[in-house]
Amino acid sequence: MRSDLGPSRIPVLLWLICLGLIAAHQWQFWREARLDANVLALLPQEEQDGLLHAANARLADLGERRVLVMVGAADVAAARRAATAAQDVLLRDARVLRAAVDAHVDAAALLDALAPWRDRLLTTGQRRELATADADAWSRRVLADLYQPFAVARTTSFATDPLTLWPDWWRERASVSRARPQDGLLMLEGAGRHWVVLSAEAVDGAFSVTGALPVSDVVAAARLAAQTVVPDAELLTAGVPLHAEAAAAQASVEVNTIGWGSLVAVLLLVWLTFRSLRPILLISLSLLVGCAAALSVTALLFGQVHLLTLVFGASLVGVAEDYGFHWFAARQAEPALPRDDLLRHLLPGLLLALATSVVAYLALGLAPFPGLRQMAVFSASGLAAAFLTVVCLFPWLDRRASPRTRFGTRCAASLMHWPRWRANGRGAAVAAILLAFVGVGLARLQAHDDLRHLHAAPPDLVAMEGRIGELLGLPSPAQFFLIEGDRVDELLVQEEALASRLDMLVANRTLSGYQALSQWVPSVARQRDNARLTAAIETAVIARLNGETGDSLQRATFADTPLALADIERLPQGDSLLRTWLGPVAGRQGSLVMLSGVQTTSLPALRTAAIGIDGVRFVDRSADLSALLARYRVDMAKLLVAGYLGVLALLAWRYRGGAWRALAPTVIGSLITLAVFGWMGWPLQLFGVLGLLLLLGMGVDYGIFLVEHPGDGAAWLAVALAGISTLLAFGLLALSATPALRAFGLTMLIGEISIWLMTPCFRPPALKDAATTC
Repeated sequence: MRSDLGPSRIPVLLWLICLGLIAAHQWQFWREARLDANVLALLPQEEQDGLLHAANARLADLGERRVLVMVGAADVAAARRAATAAQDVLLRDARVLRAAVDAHVDAAALLDALAPWRDRLLTTGQRRELATADADAWSRRVLADLYQPFAVARTTSFATDPLTLWPDWWRERASVSRARPQDGLLMLEGAGRHWVVLSAEAVDGAFSVTGALPVSDVVAAARLAAQTVVPDAELLTAGVPLHAEAAAAQASVEVNTIGWGSLVAVLLLVWLTFRSLRPILLISLSLLVGCAAALSVTALLFGQVHLLTLVFGASLVGVAEDYGFHWFAARQAEPALPRDDLLRHLLPGLLLALATSVVAYLALGLAPFPGLRQMAVFSASGLAAAFLTVVCLFPWLDRRASPRTRFGTRCAASLMHWPRWRANGRGAAVAAILLAFVGVGLARLQAHDDLRHLHAAPPDLVAMEGRIGELLGLPSPAQFFLIEGDRVDELLVQEEALASRLDMLVANRTLSGYQALSQWVPSVARQRDNARLTAAIETAVIARLNGETGDSLQRATFADTPLALADIERLPQGDSLLRTWLGPVAGRQGSLVMLSGVQTTSLPALRTAAIGIDGVRFVDRSADLSALLARYRVDMAKLLVAGYLGVLALLAWRYRGGAWRALAPTVIGSLITLAVFGWMGWPLQLFGVLGLLLLLGMGVDYGIFLVEHPGDGAAWLAVALAGISTLLAFGLLALSATPALRAFGLTMLIGEISIWLMTPCFRPPALKDAATTC
């Protein structure tokens, strides 16, 4: 026999060069910290048309950095003192928060800017009243207003607005928010308190996985400052940055718990089995290389890495060490076998196991979910890197076989006492019991695809946002109307048609209000009609007043051209007033109509409101995305079936009639998992189906090695170690506070236990295997 000279140096050198490139990229990546904490980034975008995508982007932009703070106290003076103290703290560190650009609107300047078009800006009620107006009746009302003891509050001169229409129009514009400016602060009264509304913007949109909470810490300090000045002061907060920080902190804890916990468990298993530092170091090297390569490949392909991808990737520890386990278990069993020969002996099974696992992981990328595609790339590239590390470096670095240990010997020998299933009386009875359990469980299984199951927001933050929404009457970003047209004026006409229906819903309290672009800039036809109505009545009223009083008042002169979007855009407050305008998108004009006070019972009426108006559609983001999740759950279930057929074909190509032995444990384990979900009343979600897909890739590995090396105690030792470590890694995901990952973890936990326990029962007979049968 030739001497054991180790593997060829060329693969070693090539892989070492790759490791150097990975290390260089890691240095750059962690300096930039390109991590994404936005859970909406996980959701599919490809199916949205350009205008709907622009609408969702606009809604995200409106709240991406905004932090809303409300400070309440029993009286106005106390609320103002507490708010001043809180605001000083909020804006103290310019690196965290800054004052919102549009937090305070100069109402006087805005009133003066729009005054030239006063005659064209009317409320729906004013239009109705003017259309049926009697000049004599209007004249008597105006005279009464002029001579009453307390003059009617006016925003312009009498000649400019003789009918006092202008204040009512502004009052309706201001009704979109219940807060009113008072001495430089926005204030309102509600829930038995006086409230001051403060608005700020987060300076930095990126969040690290260090667990730091800069915005949340500043808000907590502001609450303390407010309560120091006014002990009974209350501070409510809302904003996407707070949710993002909470998600980042949660991810940081879970990365540490899952990743380090799995690593410690794996290293403990390695020590008990091999009692040598070398296997611990080399398996740790394969895990480190796998995770680093996965992170680099994902970052290079996607530009940034999502936090949930990082959490999910921490579970890679539970899979990537399988290849190292097989190497060291075989080395321990055959210490005299040359390393090249040992690698050739193991390589077919290792390659087949890698192929099935990578195919299962990459199947995640078939769904148009950016987050799932990241997870697929992360996992597949990480496994491939760990595999290459074992194949290229282990034969070169592992110069001496590990000593036999009592733990390893007993674990390898346990295969000889593991029952093997056969189609006899006892086997049929076991199959019947199992079939009954699975059948009843599947009959009770229910699917649930609520979008809220993707992420668990902190309950206290959700409660505060609910109170802020009730106090301010803020529009909901979850439901809105999307308007599109070829021209801006066509868009405005369609909005006005919708607004007439929404006014009726507001009147019967189905809605509390809405915000539309046409409320600030009516269509040209509407402005022309408004100007005609006001001119007819105001001219007649001024003429009668001149006759009554002997004055020679003249009606004011207004702008010759209609108010246009360009006129609003030129104003300092333009961006705030035109928030619902999407602008031109793919040759079409688009806008949003935002809704306030939407309840579940309101949804049917809102869907009906859009019927029959061209270019108007009702968008329920929560329902649409939940329906999309349901559809992809079904699609992924079909893909799972196709995956089983593909793996069966691959196994049949190598094992012929014995292929079923490698696949049966995974099939049965997956069915048991679904049955347990049914028995426990846990709903099946998309991420549960994804867990079943990954069970296929990993579970078949165990069957492959026991079919590839039947009766081989070393192969069973490696499978046992791989199963226990994978169970620990994915089982810890079941502890995640993120509902999607928890569902995934539960699926993997139950399935992994079932598959691992049953795999030896389906191993083929071997000459040195004297196992009992059941």
